[in-house]
Amino acid sequence: MNEHAFDRAIALAMQPDASFLGHTSADYGNMVGPYGGITAAQALNAVLLHPALQGEPVAFTVNYAGPVADGPFTLHARPARTNRSTQHWVIEMRQEGQTLLTATAFTALRRETWSAAEHTMPAVPGPQEVALPGDAPRSEWIKRYEMRFIKGALPTVWDASEASISRTQLWVRDSPPRSLDFASLTALADVFFPRIWTRRATRVPVGTVSMTVYFHTDAAHLKATGSGYLLAQAQAQTFRKGYFDQAAQLWNEAGELLVATHQVVYYKA
Repeated sequence: MNEHAFDRAIALAMQPDASFLGHTSADYGNMVGPYGGITAAQALNAVLLHPALQGEPVAFTVNYAGPVADGPFTLHARPARTNRSTQHWVIEMRQEGQTLLTATAFTALRRETWSAAEHTMPAVPGPQEVALPGDAPRSEWIKRYEMRFIKGALPTVWDASEASISRTQLWVRDSPPRSLDFASLTALADVFFPRIWTRRATRVPVGTVSMTVYFHTDAAHLKATGSGYLLAQAQAQTFRKGYFDQAAQLWNEAGELLVATHQVVYYKA
């Protein structure tokens, strides 16, 4: 069986100094540089592969400090503090002596407790009831995902017409399908097109500056979800003075919230 493109993209080799060597993937190329979601997944994978890891990811924040060039990179991940059931990580991606990314991760040994969901999955058509887009993907990374847009797809006409809201809803999964894990879930948290593009139907320069992913799941739960579709929903909250923030959620087909994620994005308009 051929290795999935995602697994090739996040593959890391541990070095004698405990750092990890990785390489950008043409399969996840964006218009400029790699898709930000795959870069985040590579950074988290340095924690997931680290021999000192305790527990599973609960929160992960990645800050994009500079552009990533095609080629090799080095990831340094270290546990800044380890407690009885929690661990705090510091991660840095470097390329040719420059810091490209900084990140923090919080992992924990999770226990069964009282649980309740307040942000429930919206009522939407099922994935098989939603057609695939007919237009060809503009960037290579988009081909790595099966996206079925319910609302808020990219504008078909870039005419600067302004919508009243930037909400997007879509069913999404890896293409070809791949069983879900923490790394792929991290990449999927960044699957949304820029909110300002959907709001204003105008292509303007944009770039994610910081993204945080909160995991409301564990490895067993992800295994049960398998390679099924996720309902992904995103909406901006405010556009102001060159930056907007975005809040997003990803549910599995059973209606269980797996991820809440937030990011702040630079734009020029």
